[in-house]
Amino acid sequence: MDPLPHDWLALIALVFTLGLKHGLDADHLATINGLTRFNSGKRVAGWCGFLFSLGHGTVVMMVAVGVGALAGTWKVPHWVDDLGAWIAIVFLTALGVLNLCAVFSTPPQAVVHPVGLKGRLLGRLTRTANPLLIALVGALFALSFDTLSQAALFAFTGVRFGGIAHSALLGLVFLAGMMVTDGVNGLWIARLLHRADQAACVASRVMGLTVAGLSLLVAAHGVLKYFSPTFEAFSEGSELAFGLIVLAVLGISFLSAIRLARPPKRS
Repeated sequence: MDPLPHDWLALIALVFTLGLKHGLDADHLATINGLTRFNSGKRVAGWCGFLFSLGHGTVVMMVAVGVGALAGTWKVPHWVDDLGAWIAIVFLTALGVLNLCAVFSTPPQAVVHPVGLKGRLLGRLTRTANPLLIALVGALFALSFDTLSQAALFAFTGVRFGGIAHSALLGLVFLAGMMVTDGVNGLWIARLLHRADQAACVASRVMGLTVAGLSLLVAAHGVLKYFSPTFEAFSEGSELAFGLIVLAVLGISFLSAIRLARPPKRS
């Protein structure tokens, strides 16, 4: 496992940032997009992102507490790091390429729909207006290697700091970060659905290109860390800084997309 800061407040900030970044996973964006579009015109539309992340984060917290309870008698095998790194690299690369294809294959007059992988596996379950089922979709998304490995990391780190309660707190902080980004994404999609003009199409392309580009960037970062000891040593302990850079780029792109989606001022 990558070393984490020994200062508790720094650790809280890192986990919150990881939650923010995790909420911007292309699979999350694509599924929340689909749920929001399916519920267009209903009250639940604007809440799809929050409900999805609530279900997702609940599983993270449960795993963190469960693993934390076993942390004293169980150690993670060394091969888990390598397997987790390559699963993340392959999926991020695939998501980046698929979203680039979605942007360039969508007609200029149409809004770009983010592409996800997990959402396709759930099929009809992603087309529901029931808040509990929307949360269930988020919970099912958490049953993946990358999410479960992060939850296990929170568990082991929390136990080292003081016990199961600390593991649960880290899971809660991760959930809070994820709810911010997933919730805002759902609200933004609900807003775009009320518009079908050229500005909305441009805004969706800005976000589509940004998500694709950052997916490929994070995948490249993982490859460099895996194959280059020099780069790994350079980036050691810089997870928070890298996460903040990613979030800054996404934030600027998101604000630009919102600005582009605004209706023109009447003279």
